[in-house]
Amino acid sequence: MAHTHESNTKRIWFVFGLLSVITVVEVALGIAKPDFLYKTDLFNMHLLNWIFIILTVAKAYYIMWAFMHLEGEKSNLRWSIVAPLVFLIIYLVFILLIEGNYVFDVFKGSQYKWIF
Repeated sequence: MAHTHESNTKRIWFVFGLLSVITVVEVALGIAKPDFLYKTDLFNMHLLNWIFIILTVAKAYYIMWAFMHLEGEKSNLRWSIVAPLVFLIIYLVFILLIEGNYVFDVFKGSQYKWIF
């Protein structure tokens, strides 16, 4: 019995299209910077930045899902890969927000000038 090879062309184009749409939305939002997103704060950060973070994490997850072939694996293996990454991304965003706000406050209220 010969093994037949199924074409993944349709799936490849779907993945390409989805990742391209997310990237185009990110770039368009970065260029346009709508005022209602840019001037609205959520947890001391612009709503537009939160949208960038969420879209980037979604794109990273889908890259892992498609190119690391996680869709065909058991649920436990998927979560053993995805859960630590989600935790690390949330932790990184938290640290960046705390440290960035601290640096901003230090330069805002001190005699030192912004040199960068």
